[in-house]
Amino acid sequence: MKRLVKRRPVYYGWYIAVALAITETVSFGVMYYAFSVFITPMEAELGWTRGEITGAFSLSLLITGLIGVPVGHWLDRRGARLLMTVGSVGATIAVLLWAQATSLPEFIAIMALKGICGAAVLYEPAFAVIATWFSDRRGAAMAVVTFIAGFASTIFIPLSDALLVAHGWRQALLILGLVLGVITIPLHALVLRGRPTDLGLNPDGNTTRTSRSSIASVDLGAVFRSRFFWLLTLSFSLVSLSISAVRIHFIPLLISVDIHPSSAAVASGAIGVMQVIGRMLFAPIERRFSSRAMVAGVFAALTISLPILLLGNAPGLIFAFVALFGMAIGTHTLARPLIIADTYGAAYYGRISSTLVIFVTLAGTISPFAAGLLFDVFGSYDWLLILTTLFSLVALVLIAALPVRVGGGVKA
Repeated sequence: MKRLVKRRPVYYGWYIAVALAITETVSFGVMYYAFSVFITPMEAELGWTRGEITGAFSLSLLITGLIGVPVGHWLDRRGARLLMTVGSVGATIAVLLWAQATSLPEFIAIMALKGICGAAVLYEPAFAVIATWFSDRRGAAMAVVTFIAGFASTIFIPLSDALLVAHGWRQALLILGLVLGVITIPLHALVLRGRPTDLGLNPDGNTTRTSRSSIASVDLGAVFRSRFFWLLTLSFSLVSLSISAVRIHFIPLLISVDIHPSSAAVASGAIGVMQVIGRMLFAPIERRFSSRAMVAGVFAALTISLPILLLGNAPGLIFAFVALFGMAIGTHTLARPLIIADTYGAAYYGRISSTLVIFVTLAGTISPFAAGLLFDVFGSYDWLLILTTLFSLVALVLIAALPVRVGGGVKA
């Protein structure tokens, strides 16, 4: 007679990870990716310039980054459940108001509201939750969230376009706003919890408290005064600058070297596919290496990828760039929260991460504009590729040069 083996219950943190994967997919799909679909019809109906419309959107992204510090403080003190629930309510209202916008000042105010809500519902609060609920399995849990959310553009750009064709842009936004609210509000309200200890659990569901991320008490003042933190911030800011500039200008870059626009669009879409593949590979590899080694590997892949486009426009070269660059930016999304959480622990993750993200956001916001100026001056994207390669190389060197002693009462 076979002995029945009692199976361990699924750790509740995995339910949270799956819920966040769904809400991040919908939030990014509606609040970020759908925007590009509605630029042209808004321009045609309202008479605003493309610069005015996209400028308001850029403002929302900037606000999302800048408001991260108070959001991070809230996350550290009170957790994400109420914040992400209220943020989803606000985001839903913002999208519904967007559908009714008739004047440019009104639209700018709505985009500002969307930016505030984005700080409460997008990756940063989600990663803070994962940092709290996972330790040794943190990389795998983050990979679950970002792997599924990697399909946000694949789902919501075609969906938004189909709704636009069938109902017009205003009705399409009303429908998307309702989808956003119906899916994200109840998942955030009903599934999220404060900390594992609230349910009598330990991170990862371990029966013991021992993990690779046993962190000494953190002195926030010492953290923000430490060389380690500012080198880390500078390195990720340089990488954000490089990624954002090249990603935004990738299609016109290919067109400028005689690639057909349709082929350029296909290559751009393939970057998204490679992002997802990179995230699939990240979790099993991450368990074998330190977070610092993973960051160095991501930066190295980015540094190798960028000069490939300087070698010519042969299909093989473009494929090599798309593969390396796509996997690098896909895993970059995971590498940053991982090294922050592994270095400083979960207790002050929100404040430490959000401070770093301010500089990363500023770099990512400014760089596409600067890249456009470079093209206007030199008539090609060669200098963009040279400079971004140098920036990525400097970031890689900075990671290698990080001091062994972190400061602030935390581990190296």
